[in-house]
Amino acid sequence: MIHKIKLVMATLLLSLGLVGAFGSPAFAANGAAGDAKDDICSGINSAGGTCSDSGAGLTRVMRLVVRIISVVAGVAAVIMIIVGGLRYITSGGDSSKVASAKSAIVYAIIGLVIVVFAQIIVRYVASEAS
Repeated sequence: MIHKIKLVMATLLLSLGLVGAFGSPAFAANGAAGDAKDDICSGINSAGGTCSDSGAGLTRVMRLVVRIISVVAGVAAVIMIIVGGLRYITSGGDSSKVASAKSAIVYAIIGLVIVVFAQIIVRYVASEAS
């Protein structure tokens, strides 16, 4: 039974690794993105607005760091939910094992909620700072 759990976990981790390696989005060439931004800014300026780079400096770095930490924490939380689910399934009715599995699942869900709120707070602070 433990061998099956190890096999499932290894398969899941391998799948996550393959998705991370080959499932990344394609990025457009810098010239095309720069031209599109220039076109948008010229339209905003002609309408009487102002076009500024709000993602510059510390705000951009802060968003990037929080995004990376959020992805890592989110992946860890999902893995813990899966592990908790497997522990719940294999508990065999033992009340202490069931309680331990349920608490692992609850704590992982709380972690996901904290990650979401961290993203919201950082976006709000970054938008107010710029």
